[in-house]
Amino acid sequence: MHIVVLDDYQNVAAGYADWQALGAETTFVSRPIRDTGDLVETVTGAEVVVAMRERTVFSAERLSQLPDLRLLVTTGRVNASIDLDAARAQGVTVCGTESTTSATPELTWGLILSVLRSIPAEDAAVHSGGWQSTVGGDLFGHKLGVIGLGRLGTQVARVGAAFGMDVVAWSQNLDEARAADVGAHAVSKEELFATSDVVTLHYKLSERSRRLVGVEELSLMKPSSIFINTSRAGLVDTEALTSTLREGRIRGAGLDVYDSEPLPADHPLRSTPRTVLTPHLGYVTDDTYRIFFTQAVEDIAAWSAGELVRQLT
Repeated sequence: MHIVVLDDYQNVAAGYADWQALGAETTFVSRPIRDTGDLVETVTGAEVVVAMRERTVFSAERLSQLPDLRLLVTTGRVNASIDLDAARAQGVTVCGTESTTSATPELTWGLILSVLRSIPAEDAAVHSGGWQSTVGGDLFGHKLGVIGLGRLGTQVARVGAAFGMDVVAWSQNLDEARAADVGAHAVSKEELFATSDVVTLHYKLSERSRRLVGVEELSLMKPSSIFINTSRAGLVDTEALTSTLREGRIRGAGLDVYDSEPLPADHPLRSTPRTVLTPHLGYVTDDTYRIFFTQAVEDIAAWSAGELVRQLT
């Protein structure tokens, strides 16, 4: 059996699980796979492929060019980059793994504080011999607006309450009772954008929610407010956000997700002021990787034994 582990950007996957226990040839690939030709060349001959979340696309067209593939393991339980129907039709079994639910909310607060207190800029200034050059914003007594009050948004909301913030929330079907359960108030989307000092996005991407945040929503925000996205880039009109930041119409933005990843060197966001940008680190933690890769090995071992665990197709 030949296994290819894709998307190992940091060259660490080998150390998070006992791959040798599988008794198989295992290849770890650290470079991003962008085009179909590269994917086909990389995984041809492999019966098993492990993919990290949504870093590499497995469309129907791509799967049709991978006749050797029998098992595709994705980290996490949901991967919008895999065409499950096409995999099923081709006889490819897809399995997933569990994940942590704390890593992304924790990074969210790292971005909030980094933008609000200009931590990256002040750190760079101190390292280069400088001293205080910015005046930070505050959390206590200010308003946190949470878009999407699911598992992740709920954790973010509770931390906001612990900071002494007034927490408001909006989602398509959110009612006041559900919001009150986590110490928040349900408001309209318009009120959330117009009154919040911090707006943070934790919403599921679908055709209905695509570009949920656009020109209209951003124009409602206060000049002193900040916008955070650790969810999905497709929820936001990137061009509208970039224009808003360049024109100084909001205080800043903290972003962990992008419409093209890895972010191209010439992408406008790389030169957009008032931003703190992280390279999709929401789930990139020790605990999460240990779960991902340990369970990926378990999935492969079970499949090899004629059993299936955490099956998605």
